[in-house]
Amino acid sequence: MTSTARLPEAPARKPDLEDDFATSTLRTDNWVDHYLPHWTTPERSLARYDFAPAGLRLRIDADQLDWREEDAPLRVSNLQTGVFSGPVGSGRGTHRHRPDGLVVRTPTPERMLWAPAAGRVDVTVSVSVDEGCMLAAWLVGSEHLSEKDTGEVCLFEIDAEGVGDTRSRARCGVKAHSDARLTTDMAEVTVPVDASKPHTWTAIWGPRGTVIGCEGVVVRRLPPFPGYPLLLMIDLFEVAPPSDSDALYPKTAHVHSVRGWTGDVVSA
Repeated sequence: MTSTARLPEAPARKPDLEDDFATSTLRTDNWVDHYLPHWTTPERSLARYDFAPAGLRLRIDADQLDWREEDAPLRVSNLQTGVFSGPVGSGRGTHRHRPDGLVVRTPTPERMLWAPAAGRVDVTVSVSVDEGCMLAAWLVGSEHLSEKDTGEVCLFEIDAEGVGDTRSRARCGVKAHSDARLTTDMAEVTVPVDASKPHTWTAIWGPRGTVIGCEGVVVRRLPPFPGYPLLLMIDLFEVAPPSDSDALYPKTAHVHSVRGWTGDVVSA
């Protein structure tokens, strides 16, 4: 991270989305605990997690199923702030991120718990260093207003092998998917943190531009994002074949806190 530009201070007003996971149950007014459930079946989309003193612990368990059988190996535990789908057999639904024809298998009622068209989000996490794992946080188009609204702001994608004692590698930027208004612009950045320890990623987006930061420092500046609703997803993936020994499970990452503000927030 060569930039020394600082992110602006968070808004003084109370966040519209706020969770430090201090309770022993998930707040269903904030979160859907299924990963894109409409494209698969409930037993495959349901997140595995528990609560620790430092926050919520996402898990990949030894007996966990692949998200979709045809995508194996791909197991995931995810929290997201909304969901939308069309009827069974349709191609309508949040985050049509695959080019191979995702089809609704489980129709899911629309729930937009936090899906601003502009705003700021601060996500404090400790990523996984378990073999084959990746932790990611994305803002993705909800698509409940228009199937054109497919773009994504990627706060971070961090592979376990990218984590070091003093420096860690991450991917961040914007993905167009099928939104013709956007151009995919992803880059690998190196940040001076041990990402397995608590640290905070920030995204600020709106009509004046898109900024991504880590630990209060700007790491990417990008053009303004189209003004349509984006929902937050925080995902622990196992993207490699399952480990040979059950003793290596659960594979884990921690989500310590999330703060989100709705509306046009001044960028750095």
